Amino acid sequence: MDLKTLTSTVRTFWDEHIIPVLKTYVEIPCKSPVFDPEWERNGYIQEASQLVQSWIKEHQPTGAQLTIFQDPGRTPLLFLELPGTVQGSVLFYGHLDKQPEMEGWREDLGPWKAVIQDNKLYGRGGADDGYAVFAAIAVLNALQEQGIPLPTIRIIAEFSEESGSRDLPHYIDTYSHRIGSPDLVICLDSGVGDYERFWTTTSLRGLAGGTLRVEVLKEGIHSGHGSGIVPSSFRILRALLDRLEDSKTGKILPSTLSVDIPENRIEEAQELVQVLGSRFLSSFPWSSTMQPVSHDPLELVLNQTWRSALSVTGVDGIPPIHDSGNVLRPFTAVKLSMRIPPTLPADVAIETLKSILLENPPYDAEVSLSDYEAATGWNAPPWKSWLQQAIQEASENFFGAPALAMGEGGSIPFMSMLGQRFPDTQFLVTGVLGPQANAHGPNEFLHLPYAQKLTSSIAYILAQFNQQ
Repeated sequence: MDLKTLTSTVRTFWDEHIIPVLKTYVEIPCKSPVFDPEWERNGYIQEASQLVQSWIKEHQPTGAQLTIFQDPGRTPLLFLELPGTVQGSVLFYGHLDKQPEMEGWREDLGPWKAVIQDNKLYGRGGADDGYAVFAAIAVLNALQEQGIPLPTIRIIAEFSEESGSRDLPHYIDTYSHRIGSPDLVICLDSGVGDYERFWTTTSLRGLAGGTLRVEVLKEGIHSGHGSGIVPSSFRILRALLDRLEDSKTGKILPSTLSVDIPENRIEEAQELVQVLGSRFLSSFPWSSTMQPVSHDPLELVLNQTWRSALSVTGVDGIPPIHDSGNVLRPFTAVKLSMRIPPTLPADVAIETLKSILLENPPYDAEVSLSDYEAATGWNAPPWKSWLQQAIQEASENFFGAPALAMGEGGSIPFMSMLGQRFPDTQFLVTGVLGPQANAHGPNEFLHLPYAQKLTSSIAYILAQFNQQ
C-alpha cells in the first residue's frame, strides 16, 4: 500500500465529497424517534435517509449494492454490501439519527446550522456519528483505487441508536441471512482521549433508568396552609435517591450495581493516565471554581468507565422560577439515567432500582418507576495479534504516536447485541468524539483533520485483514 497516495486520496475525498454532504446532513433535524414521536409525519429521518442514499449511489464502490430496509412503523436501515475477493467478512456500523437541540449554543452556532471554524464542523450529528457511513465509503474507494484485495464488506447505518437502537434487533433478526457472521466489526461511534493518536474503545458502560414519580396530593395547595402537614414530594424524592446514591460522594450504594474491574482494564486506564495525566479534565466545560469528584486521575477514569453513576436528566412538576407561586406541589417526577458497569446485566440493574426506590416509600407516598431504559454494556474480547499490530502501525503511520485503548462511559447497544451473538468476532470500536466535541450537548463539533486521519487509519487496518 502506498501510504502517501492513501493520505492524499482520503483528504481529497473528504474535502470534495464528504464535507459538503455532511454540512447538508447537519442542517436536517432528524432527531431520534424517542425525541420526535411524530418522526414519520415530520419526515426528517426520511429526508436524511434520502440524502445519504443519493450520495452513496453517486460514490459507491465498484460492485457494491445498496439496499434500504424499512418495515412498517420502523425507522430505515441502510445496508450496503460489497462482495469480497478473499475469505472473511467485515461489518461497518454507524447511525444517522440525532440527539435533540439542547440549550447553550454559541450565538454564531446552532444545532441545525453547519459552520466550519478552525477545522471543526459545528452542528448536531456530524461527529455523533453522521460522518461514519461517508468515511466507510471513503475507505473502500481508497482501497479499491490501490487494488487491495478485500473480504466481503457490509455497512449498516441505523436511525434509532439514540433511542436505544429500538429497531435494530428486528432488522438483525429479520435479515440475519444478509448480515451474516462477521469476522471483524468496525464501529465508528465512539470517542477519543485526544486528537494526537488512534484510539480504540475496549469497553462501554450499560444503561438503566426510568421516570421516578412521587405524588402526595391530587392538586397543589397553598404552601402556608399545607407545609408541615403534607410532606414535600421533593423531600420524599430526595430520601428515595439517598437509598441509591451517597449525595456527598456520588458513590452508588447497592452492591448489586458494582462489579470487579478486570485487571487488564485497570492497566489500560493506568496507561491512559500516564500519557494524558489529568488533561482529559479540560474537555469538560467546568463552571467557575467547580472541582471534579476526585483529584486522582486513575479513579476518575475508572469512575467514568467501570463504575455505576447516576444522573437526573429531566424534571416534571416543578414550574420555572418566574412562574412559581407559594404552592405545595402535588408531585415531583425525575428522569433517572444510571450508567452501569460494562459486564453488569441491565435487567439486574433495573430490578435493583425497582426494589430500592419503590419498596416502603416514606409516608406511604404514591411512588412509581416507569418508562424504563435498559441496555447492557460491552467488554471487548482480546484482539488477535494481526489486529493489534495493525492498530499500532496505523497510529504511527498517520499520527506519529502510539495508539491507546480506553473505556467509554456511554453505551452503544449494537456492540452488546453483536458481542452476544458473535462471541468469536473481533471488534474495532473507535470514533472522533474527543475533548470538547460535546456530543449531545451544545456546540458539538467534528474535528475534520482527525476524522481524515482516522479514515486513513481504518483503510490501513482493513488492508491488513488478509494477514490473519
